[in-house]
Amino acid sequence: MLVSLQHIALLALTTGSAVAQSGSGKTTRYWDCCKGSCGWSGKASVNQPIKSCDKSDNPLANMAAKNACESGGVAHMCTNQSPWAVDDKLAYGFAAVKLAGGTESSWCCACYELTFTSGPVQGQKLVVQATNTGGDLGQNHFDLAMPGGGVGIFNACTNQWGAPPNGWGAQYGGISSRSECDGFPEKLKAGCYWRFDWFKNADNPDVTFKKVTCPKALTDRTGCVRNGENPV
Repeated sequence: MLVSLQHIALLALTTGSAVAQSGSGKTTRYWDCCKGSCGWSGKASVNQPIKSCDKSDNPLANMAAKNACESGGVAHMCTNQSPWAVDDKLAYGFAAVKLAGGTESSWCCACYELTFTSGPVQGQKLVVQATNTGGDLGQNHFDLAMPGGGVGIFNACTNQWGAPPNGWGAQYGGISSRSECDGFPEKLKAGCYWRFDWFKNADNPDVTFKKVTCPKALTDRTGCVRNGENPV
């Protein structure tokens, strides 16, 4: 039987092999000071990888610089990849992402609008750009980058900022009070306070998500734009 290309494309969108463009998901939080996995060339169809920074938070010209979470590595997550509030109901940020049916090539530097469906932030929206992924993430999982959110598996914060051996607070989950942000490096304080102010210290709230055109405010910070997309 002859099958049209249009029909094949439709089949792809309705099978498990198609990357999820919208749906329901879960969130966690982290800040490990490591270079994001979308920081290397060849990961996705983009103009350039996301920016990484040196130990002093200066952008690195060498996109191939070794991850600071590896021995001898020098590339860290830049502090401006912290979340911030646009208004009471909308914020922008960055996340490690894993979506059903996809790979890094499909989600690196893509943006997603998350609408929280549980907890104190229910109804609020966070638009994130995917800058990282992780083998420990589940399907349709957004690990939100926020200073003090816990280092998780890896930790470059001790080397970069003199954080405790397991990072600030608990290794998974991070600090527990806003006052702890007061002792953070100056460049990380705003993102740390955001968690307790706009985010209301929500504990891994559920979300619905949909893929959106990236806001220019996000791509200006990472330098990464997916080919064929015009940030708004």
